[in-house]
Amino acid sequence: MNVFEYQARSLLARYGMPIPAGDVATTPEEARQVAVVLTDGPFVVKSQILAGGRGKGRFLNGFVGGVRLCSDANQVEEVARAMLGGVLVTRQTGPEGRRVDRVLVAKAPRILRELYLAILIDRECRCPVVMGSARGGVDIEEVAREDPEAIHRIRVDPQMGLWPYQARELGLRMGLRGPLLLQAADAIARLYHFFCDCDASLAEINPLAVVEDGKLAVIDAKVSFDENGLFRHPEIARYRTEVIEDGREAEATKAGLNYVGLSGDIGCMVNGAGLAMATMDILHRYGGTPANFLDVGGGADQDQVTKGFGILMKDPRVRAIFVHIFGGILRCDVIARGIVDAVSQVMPKVPIVVRLQGTNLEEGRAILRRSGMSIRTADDLADAAQMAVAAAKEPR
Repeated sequence: MNVFEYQARSLLARYGMPIPAGDVATTPEEARQVAVVLTDGPFVVKSQILAGGRGKGRFLNGFVGGVRLCSDANQVEEVARAMLGGVLVTRQTGPEGRRVDRVLVAKAPRILRELYLAILIDRECRCPVVMGSARGGVDIEEVAREDPEAIHRIRVDPQMGLWPYQARELGLRMGLRGPLLLQAADAIARLYHFFCDCDASLAEINPLAVVEDGKLAVIDAKVSFDENGLFRHPEIARYRTEVIEDGREAEATKAGLNYVGLSGDIGCMVNGAGLAMATMDILHRYGGTPANFLDVGGGADQDQVTKGFGILMKDPRVRAIFVHIFGGILRCDVIARGIVDAVSQVMPKVPIVVRLQGTNLEEGRAILRRSGMSIRTADDLADAAQMAVAAAKEPR
């Protein structure tokens, strides 16, 4: 689960990370008031969306930049008014962009150097890896691509934890000496404590800046959490309703389904993440584009299948629905009854293509045939995918 930057800042501050003062605002007036409370500028106003590249982004209304420096409270209010309610397009959002409903207003210290610091799980070595670089900032992806040796990595034994000498070693590799090295070692140790304590899967600070008073400051933070560990952290789990930007995703979560919106026009309903990925791949192979990733899981019942159909039909871009189920725990007759029930309730106005395989296959097929509904079926996956792609291209 990803969280907004203002939420990540709040959590990191509890672990003693050097966070510049600031607060979140949902209206231009609130943004101005935050700046007034912070007293002296300069300030930074940052759009809060779950995507990177905000600084170089552009709003559909023509406003440039999802991160803007401001000299006073009046300018903060003006910038917040331009951002709030707008749609920000960055290199990570796709052309449709993301709506900005919140902005972070914070002190903007004068930055002397930009560093990079992150912790993530390396699935190859099955341990946390702490990464640092003397070259932080908005171009870190370019650094990683063109000069990967500039990003230093230290693997941490999860049983032993991060040793103080490892934190100091990484600080040295980041080009720090003297008091700054001691500050960096302390920040690295605190970030690792946060990472383990909160079941995080990623904790990234970019940049970790050297500011004019000779101190380190967290200028931007990105944090992701392992959803399997959220039951241990109810205070973090409460963020879920705030970070779900897509109403369909929120509805799916409430129904016990896994939904991720995409940019295509073929609505997909599958059981299992692996099958979902394979389904999206084969649709792409035949020239189609998935509108979503909707995994009903192995234990879905008829009601969940019906709700899943309703969620798919709330996306106005969907021009065809592809149901691809391998019946194991979730039997084919259950999914077939759910499809029939959903079609009778939702009355979708787009073609439906179904491929069923597995437990109670013949019974599932019979249910679809007896329904008398216009549901297209196929036994072969390639045939089914091509049918779905062709259906999405039919004139309406």
